[in-house]
Amino acid sequence: MNEKTYSVLVCDDSAVIRKTLRFILEEWGVKNIFEARDGSESVELYREHHPDLVFMDIVMPEKSGLDALVEIREEDPSARVVMASSTGTKKNLMTAIDAGAFDFIQKPFEKDVIHTLLRRILKGELE
Repeated sequence: MNEKTYSVLVCDDSAVIRKTLRFILEEWGVKNIFEARDGSESVELYREHHPDLVFMDIVMPEKSGLDALVEIREEDPSARVVMASSTGTKKNLMTAIDAGAFDFIQKPFEKDVIHTLLRRILKGELE
């Protein structure tokens, strides 16, 4: 990773998933990691920190990840949000992409997939 300090928001109602992603991100050198447990908290933390990247679960309490994605993208069309789901159906993928997601990943995560996404998104290959 280069000298820029990146920030990432991890949004998932599962503490295990948040911890796993935090570990992978820290291993890659990300220093500023924020965690949200639901869609409402995700939107609040995005507004507060404007992270470089967001990993967002689709199914969460309070407000779904898709609803949070739409709200974040309405406020910041340049937001980089990667949606995640354990039920990676074609419908979920298309709905996420139509709502403005940069990408969609299947849970459980593979470390190499996360590292590839970080390289592509944070280093500007998707801009």
